[in-house]
Amino acid sequence: MQLKKLIADNKGFIVLMLGMVFVRSALADYYTVPSSSMYPTLLEGDRVICDRLAYDVKLPFTDVILKHMADPQRGDVVTFSSPEDGVRLVKRLIAVPGDVVEMRDEKLYINGKAASYEPLQPRSDDHLTPKREYSGQQLVYRERLGSLQHDMIIMPDREALRSFQPVTVPEGEYMMLGDNRDNSRDSRYIGLVKRELITGQVKRLMYSLNGDQYYSPRFDRFGAKI
Repeated sequence: MQLKKLIADNKGFIVLMLGMVFVRSALADYYTVPSSSMYPTLLEGDRVICDRLAYDVKLPFTDVILKHMADPQRGDVVTFSSPEDGVRLVKRLIAVPGDVVEMRDEKLYINGKAASYEPLQPRSDDHLTPKREYSGQQLVYRERLGSLQHDMIIMPDREALRSFQPVTVPEGEYMMLGDNRDNSRDSRYIGLVKRELITGQVKRLMYSLNGDQYYSPRFDRFGAKI
C-alpha cells in the first residue's frame, strides 16, 4: 500500500524520469570525455552531445537496429561500445566498409592514397596531453586526406603502434582511431567496430571544465562545434 501511494503521489516525477531515460537511450545522450585519447579535438572534461539518431534507430537499451538513417562517414567523431570490453569510447571514424587501410611510420594510407601532414603550433598547452600524464615532446599536425582534415598529436618518444599492414574493412564494420594518435587504445588494439556497436555521432560540446584548474570552465568551448 505504501509503495502504491508513493507511486501515486510522485507519478509526474516518475514519468519525467522515465522520459529522460528514454530520450538518452534512443534520441540524444551526453558523455563526459574521460581521457586524452582525442586531444587536441576533445579535451578531458569536455561534455559532448551525442546524436543517437545520426545513423540508426535502435530498440531502446539494446544494440538492435530498427532502421538505418544514414551511413557513418570517414572523419565522423563517434561514440561506440568497445568490442573488447563494452566500455563506451569516443574516437574518429577513419575507414568505412570496403576501404583498404594501412599505416607506415605514423602516416595513414586509405585506398592507396597517403594522408598529408601539416605541422601546426598548439592552440594552447590546454590542448596538449596533460604533463601529469606525459611530459615528453608532442607534435601537432593537420592530417588531410582528400576533403577531410582534422588536427592530431604525435608523441615521438612514446612507445606506440605506428605501422600496420593493409587491412580491408569488412561489410558492416568500421575502423576507429584517436586524434591523439600515440595515446589512444583504438582499432589498432581492440579491432574493428561493428555498426551495431556505434551509439551515436558527436558534433558539438555542451560545456567543458578543466579538472587540472579546479574545474574552471572553458567558456570558449561552451556549445562549440568540434
